[in-house]
Amino acid sequence: MAEIGLRPRMLVKDAMSSPVLTVDENMPVNKVAELMDKHSLGCVIVTSKDGKPIGIITEKDLVSRVLAKNVLPRKFTAKKAMSTPLMTINPDTTLSEAARTMSRLNIRRLGVMYKGNLVGIISSKDILNVTPELIEIIRERARLENLNVAEEETLESAPLTGYCDRCAAWSDSLKEVEGEFLCEDCRVDRTGE
Repeated sequence: MAEIGLRPRMLVKDAMSSPVLTVDENMPVNKVAELMDKHSLGCVIVTSKDGKPIGIITEKDLVSRVLAKNVLPRKFTAKKAMSTPLMTINPDTTLSEAARTMSRLNIRRLGVMYKGNLVGIISSKDILNVTPELIEIIRERARLENLNVAEEETLESAPLTGYCDRCAAWSDSLKEVEGEFLCEDCRVDRTGE
């Protein structure tokens, strides 16, 4: 696959969403929910006063920590509603490893960190979105490999034309036998020896 310009594996950076919407830890939850609705997002990253990511608020967090507890959203801060710590991954990690990490931690989103900075977010949905492309790449790779094998087999079994190495007669059906290109008559003679 490298010959045709494709990486053998897709990486987190190939499927992540970037940039990421972040909110301050002291923002009221109703404002967080408004931002999520406005941008059609299922989550936002919560940052500390110094801008470092410290947690994540998902739709599930809003339901279980605010709505189910009948808390007034405008009096409840992002810090109280968030899930913490924010689980993160490197952008050069493979998608399969990211999926395994999500499965192992029983979560659907990972923050993507590069050199201590939040550069994106990857969700199980992002991975599922590229799965059809991955399947097509795998199919194309298998097709190309099968074509290459078929071409090699054709080249090996196809008769050649030229002068026989043993009798020097012209032949339209030379075949290699122990390093010599022999016509049909010489091949028969050789096997009869």
